[in-house]
Amino acid sequence: MATLVTGGAGYIGSHTTVALHDAGRDVVILDDFSNASRRAIDAMRSLTRADLVVVEGDAGDPDVLDAVFGGHRIDSVVHFAARKSVAESISDPLGYYRSNLGSVISLAAAAIDRGVRRLVFSSSATVYGSASALPVTEDSPTVPESPYGETKLMGERILADAAAASDLTAVMLRYFNPVGAHPSGLIGEDPSTEPANLVPRIMQVAAGRRDRLDVFGADYSTVDGTAVRDYVHVMDLAEGHVAALDTETAPVSSRVYNLGTGSGTTVLQVLAAASEVLGTRIPYEMADRRPGDIEASWADCTRARDELGWQARRVLAQMLADHWNFARKHPES
Repeated sequence: MATLVTGGAGYIGSHTTVALHDAGRDVVILDDFSNASRRAIDAMRSLTRADLVVVEGDAGDPDVLDAVFGGHRIDSVVHFAARKSVAESISDPLGYYRSNLGSVISLAAAAIDRGVRRLVFSSSATVYGSASALPVTEDSPTVPESPYGETKLMGERILADAAAASDLTAVMLRYFNPVGAHPSGLIGEDPSTEPANLVPRIMQVAAGRRDRLDVFGADYSTVDGTAVRDYVHVMDLAEGHVAALDTETAPVSSRVYNLGTGSGTTVLQVLAAASEVLGTRIPYEMADRRPGDIEASWADCTRARDELGWQARRVLAQMLADHWNFARKHPES
């Protein structure tokens, strides 16, 4: 039996594929490569097995899913495939609703039809919006402030309803801010479009591909005026997916977990840490806030620790060092 990983060539998907292999699972990847590099496939095969199965196709296409489930013995699913830019979702909301929710509905239907018993969903801390109390727990109010965040919250609700009416168990993982790369430097964040996240843009400055970093927002009510986020190593996240697949949640049909470190770091604090780890100053310039960005967010991960036996182990310096290790080996990324 195998685990189907949709969006498995992407950033978190590729690291989770490796973690699943290391845990003894066979994996089938489904990806349309709309925002992932095909280079990741060869790298994953070198880290896992030469015959790692990769299917090119849209996770929202019922015909594609029928072929994948019909051609492989799938007993579990990890669903990453989605568009993921907050800013882009504001300018193209219908595209985000169509893509992100269409794939959830099609995939859940296919999984239930084929008797799959467990589905892990890639959700996001953006579902919380501007939290009134920090850290956020899984029971904190969910008030998304972008269409992207709305699609993640709606996706959770769709899966919870589907699981309640079937034998499927749905586990929703709300990520905070993933950074870092596999320690080998073979896989890392390698999007086909311009990165919107902080750390990849820092690495581009360090590699000489950008003159400076634009810091969006200097007037937040934080210790230095810049936004606060909970940065978590992508390998910790990947291991969280293995735990979510392996841990029984019965008789609960669906469950939500935060995955983060439990502490917040400002943009300028990340910049200072990056300058120290990389051994070079990162030039930056303050810029206006971006639409959809929130002031501060970090996680309470007690539920994941107590129920999944999972907690983040890697610190910010290691996240940045591993991210740079990949970036300097792949200067075109």
